[in-house]
Amino acid sequence: MDRKISDRIRYVGVNDHSKVIFEGLWPLPFGVTYNSYLVIDEKIALIDTAEADFSREYLSNVREQAEGRPVDYLVVNHMEPDHSSLMKEILDIYPDIRIVTNAKAVPMIRGYYGITDNIIVVKEGDSLSLGDTALTFFMAPMVHWPETMVTYLAEEKTLFSGDAFGTFGAVDGEIKDSGARLCGWLGETKDCFPAFSDEMTRYYSNIVGKYGQTVQAALKKLSGLEIKRICSTHGPVWEKHVPDVTARYDMLSRYEAERGVCIVYGSMYGNTEKAAKALAAELAKRGVKYSLHNLVTENVSYAYRDVFKYDTIAAGAPTYNNDIFPPVYNFMYGVSARLVRNRRFFAFGSYTWAGASVTLLNEMAGKLGFLLISDGQSFAQGYSADKCDMASAAELMI
Repeated sequence: MDRKISDRIRYVGVNDHSKVIFEGLWPLPFGVTYNSYLVIDEKIALIDTAEADFSREYLSNVREQAEGRPVDYLVVNHMEPDHSSLMKEILDIYPDIRIVTNAKAVPMIRGYYGITDNIIVVKEGDSLSLGDTALTFFMAPMVHWPETMVTYLAEEKTLFSGDAFGTFGAVDGEIKDSGARLCGWLGETKDCFPAFSDEMTRYYSNIVGKYGQTVQAALKKLSGLEIKRICSTHGPVWEKHVPDVTARYDMLSRYEAERGVCIVYGSMYGNTEKAAKALAAELAKRGVKYSLHNLVTENVSYAYRDVFKYDTIAAGAPTYNNDIFPPVYNFMYGVSARLVRNRRFFAFGSYTWAGASVTLLNEMAGKLGFLLISDGQSFAQGYSADKCDMASAAELMI
């Protein structure tokens, strides 16, 4: 991998092809990166660190790209341990290094790593000279932790954005999007953005999703900067696709979506599953985009992705203990926790002696301000087309 991003900027991050679950929750079918950067001038600044499991590779990258010079500053944009857990190791190598961060990060640095000395606290708009260049700091609280900030290098029109504009997926080939490839991707490789697009949406929906309002505030603040390059902490370095990436985050944080249906269901004995598949077939006949997620067997990560992708949610659950079948209830709780809005909603499900799930699903959707496209379809015992008319439901979703 060519680690030279520009004459002043070097990539020192690492690819993780081993981890299968991120944050103990989210699948990583294509791996993930932990990105870190050196800015080289009269002084050298290191932007964030990496995940602790990769200490040997990461520290070797830093030493190699620093070319024997001391690193003067460690800029901490974000304290999540996948980006900060090698701080003490960096201090061991460069004992005179000074940590540059904001006041909200200081107690986190002490709490995680016991570090209290050589910390420079910066505020909104403060700058740090490296010689011919300077780093300027902008606070981005709750995107997606309270201490989050971003760092701007005006001379390179480069934004070191922390987790913002990040994506799941390890990066093969070059780290820059002109030559980057999503690890394990089997589709078209001439342009990396389509390959990373779904993983960016999934990353946003899984991790950042509830913070749409603060993402919008950050986008507004950063709109006054000329940004030609985005160096995020996950995924490629964006140069060709800066407009695509910022537009995607703008759309996601406004909860805008394309026309389509995210079908989710849980089923005990197969009847609600048959209804879900019947709805999918009817949508396919009408040329409506849809996705189908079995919440019993599939990680909910992918369903959340498609909630942010499509403007309609169709949720199917049998009645269970006079309530919503738990996997579907948990999904709806997660949608609520992400503050999703501006969606259409359709509920369906089976019951044996007392139907409650559809009514309760509609109540949950109503509290979220979703538009109920009908009262839903609740059917007793076994599934059949005459009990559960998915053709008429599909017509409402066009």
